[in-house]
Amino acid sequence: MTAPTAVIADDHAMIRQGIAQILTSAGVQVAAEATNGLEAIALVRSHQPTLLTLDIAMPYSRGIEVFGEVRRWSPDTRIIVFSGMTSEGLLSELATAGAEAIFLKREEISAFTAAIPEILAGRSLLGPGVAEILAAAAGREQLTAREKQILSLIAQGLSNREIAERLGVSAKTVDNHRTNLMRKVQAHSVAELIAYALREGLMEANLET
Repeated sequence: MTAPTAVIADDHAMIRQGIAQILTSAGVQVAAEATNGLEAIALVRSHQPTLLTLDIAMPYSRGIEVFGEVRRWSPDTRIIVFSGMTSEGLLSELATAGAEAIFLKREEISAFTAAIPEILAGRSLLGPGVAEILAAAAGREQLTAREKQILSLIAQGLSNREIAERLGVSAKTVDNHRTNLMRKVQAHSVAELIAYALREGLMEANLET
């Protein structure tokens, strides 16, 4: 029986080495390693591996873009995503796109090690941290486009009056949106709102009215 193979894609050498050791111990042969998104696509196309371990944030091509190209050129390759980001939006996008497994880089090594046989057997799963984030997001009201605009402006340091002038609404309307934002994202201060905006990539939300 031919051993399963893998391409490891991460721009940090120590992480690639660690993943390689774990995969090798699980009986997976490491076919190649990529240091950026374009290399990952080329190596997957060339090797047609059983597995691709994919860092979601690499140079030259976003992980989600690599994901799409891998599906195009090697549809049977099972994709294991590692993310240093905890954005609900990003993790939801990856889950919806059909990643076979998603782990946060802060997860315990044992979670990934235990998952390898499951993934090779054709099952899909989420790391404990990812599952927790997505479960919390599922129970939370989604932000409207206007709320995202206002959150972006709050995060940029604008006052209610300045935001109102920018968007052509009343300061009271902005204050109501701010109250709804804090309730929806479970923030108790402006600092927590800004932290949420940073985490979710909303610092530069579309500001068109």
